[in-house]
Amino acid sequence: MSKKMMMTNEFQREWVERLEAQTEAFKEHRAENDRNSSFPKRNVAQLVEMGYTRLPMEKALGENDMTMRDFVSFQETIGAMDSATALSIGWHQGISGEIFDKKLWNDEMTQFLADEIRGGALINRALSEAATGSPTRGGKPGTVAVRTDNGWKIDGRKSFTTMSPVLTYFLVSAWIEEEQQIGTFLVPKAAEGVTVIETWDMLGMRATESHDLLLENVEVSDAYYVERDPKSRNDALNPWSLHIPACYLGIAQAARDEALRFAVTYQPNSINTPICELPNVQQHIGQMDIELMQMRHLLYGVADILDDDARKENVTTEMAVAKYTVTNGALSVVDRAMRLVGARSLQMSNPLQQMYRDVRAGLHNPPMDDMTIANTAKAAIAEMKNILG
Repeated sequence: MSKKMMMTNEFQREWVERLEAQTEAFKEHRAENDRNSSFPKRNVAQLVEMGYTRLPMEKALGENDMTMRDFVSFQETIGAMDSATALSIGWHQGISGEIFDKKLWNDEMTQFLADEIRGGALINRALSEAATGSPTRGGKPGTVAVRTDNGWKIDGRKSFTTMSPVLTYFLVSAWIEEEQQIGTFLVPKAAEGVTVIETWDMLGMRATESHDLLLENVEVSDAYYVERDPKSRNDALNPWSLHIPACYLGIAQAARDEALRFAVTYQPNSINTPICELPNVQQHIGQMDIELMQMRHLLYGVADILDDDARKENVTTEMAVAKYTVTNGALSVVDRAMRLVGARSLQMSNPLQQMYRDVRAGLHNPPMDDMTIANTAKAAIAEMKNILG
């Protein structure tokens, strides 16, 4: 079942068509950006110009009727066009949506952020650190914030800061000794003492330029201390995190399409038909489509639950399972696509080799597989204990 068959409203169709109109432009520098580990600035600038980066904020403010199903379809569409663009812009979309939906900030700073996003600003969280690993594991950040006469002084170093070349603001987590808790600060990229250190040299998602962020005596006003107690935020349901599996579903669909195009057009001189007529090739095609149907129905089904206020509070486990299923399924689909195409898929000129490397990154986006499996098991055990009394 294709993505188009999952569409349910005119808003969704209109935006998917607008995004798909950018396909050739988004793909134009994909291989070059991957090769040079250079950020797809033109793609993101186009999304800003189109008003795409305002959609989650506008939804929360009641200015559009976007659903989570719509959001998933948009991110899947971009993922099929350019993976680095999809994953990068997905963080801005997800974080801005979360801030406005959950009303995480006070009214003054919420209005400030709304005005900035309307003006084209881009935001992402800077949470990870080399010494603490993934922030979802609960480690205390080495980055510290100290109160000053004028606000706060922040010192530290963050890693995996996706979209760093074009961000306007970083949301930086820091340990506050006097409060004995972690706080989150809005740090302008233009602030004195903020440096992006170009450390990103990865096998996959190379073009996201997820560099290190160095903060040296960075001063911000007290108003920029925007979030307290991140544990309560992390424990709360965040529907916008579906941008992650949506991106990898898009990559898997693109890999399937590339392999199918090859199968329908390639005819070696040893046979009288294109290879798509061979039973073993049809096995790969059928398996890819079955896996894509399973992933798509699960992901869009979870999105539908999140659009239902009466059901969405009990879907935390399903959200994690959707991410687990899609990212692992996407790996399988890309692998099958490469098996179908054969050794040609390993050529650097073939887009499948980049898809293979990029889709692998999904395993390292939160939530991690081991946590999803463990939490799913705990939920099952708790449910059975409750049944047994």
